[in-house]
Amino acid sequence: MNRPEFHRAGIRDDVIFGSGVKVVEPCNLYGCRVGDECFIGPFTEIQKDVVIGARTRVQSHSFICELVTIGDDCFIGHGVMFINDSFATGGPARGNKDLWRKTLIGNGVSIGSNATVLPVVITDGVVIGAGSVVTKDITEAGIYVGNPARRLR
Repeated sequence: MNRPEFHRAGIRDDVIFGSGVKVVEPCNLYGCRVGDECFIGPFTEIQKDVVIGARTRVQSHSFICELVTIGDDCFIGHGVMFINDSFATGGPARGNKDLWRKTLIGNGVSIGSNATVLPVVITDGVVIGAGSVVTKDITEAGIYVGNPARRLR
């Protein structure tokens, strides 16, 4: 009988936490940096090389993949998904990390529940509506909604 290779979810020793951070388990955090006074909700995964700024809240069931940087004073709603593979070759990168792209989120950004954020840059002071899909850089503060996300006001 074949046996699968098992990996344990949890918080690894290579996570760098600022002061006053609150983490609600279960969650899966590894190789990332979490700034001062952040909140990380349950059932989240934050992968290696992710940087989360001070006082940012990440709600439950969110997935923050490698190459994502989130600024200070942000809100990441329930079930928000970040994507680093844009299928540049017409399909998944299949482990070829050279094809992955970065996502940079500015300060004071709020991302509503169940939004999906592709590899983009989002400037400071943006609100992304629940369920929106961000496919392009956002360079002007405002409220963005829909699929693809467009400026509402």
